[in-house]
Amino acid sequence: NEAGGMTKFISKIIPTTTEYHDNRYRVKQNGKWVYTPLLMVMISIGFTDLLFALDSIPAVYGLTNEPYIVFVANAFALLGLRQLYFLLGGLMERLKYLSVGLSIILAWIGVKLVIHALHKNELPFLNNGEAIKSIPEISTELSLGFILVTLVVTTVVSLIATSDKRKSSKK
Repeated sequence: NEAGGMTKFISKIIPTTTEYHDNRYRVKQNGKWVYTPLLMVMISIGFTDLLFALDSIPAVYGLTNEPYIVFVANAFALLGLRQLYFLLGGLMERLKYLSVGLSIILAWIGVKLVIHALHKNELPFLNNGEAIKSIPEISTELSLGFILVTLVVTTVVSLIATSDKRKSSKK
């Protein structure tokens, strides 16, 4: 269990307790300050934010090759992911097809990255190391348009599907 391993590691470094104390990270027990499991939760969320930001680097490079844009996009991902999670937490029941849309977007970005790699081909066993130009390059504008359309379509379809379900449950 990964979470158990992290909890054991952190409890070796800092004094911890196994009980929650409302929304406090640190409490005084027997005259000593100890940290509650809520601190472990916040550390886990922070690591998750970091992993998602690192995971999105290839996706951003699928849209642009500018390192500054990649850095800024990931910095905003780190800063805003937790807030976005709580914002979307209540909407996830209504956005039931969002995961399908996001998987389509990731597949699109994967195809774009493969095509881009073929255009910059440096592999000697593939077309003798020459660039493969028979497949057209996907522009950044087309990618952004595709992503926007996919998000709008999956959101609208999800809202229509869940509004029908909500209407039938109210009757």
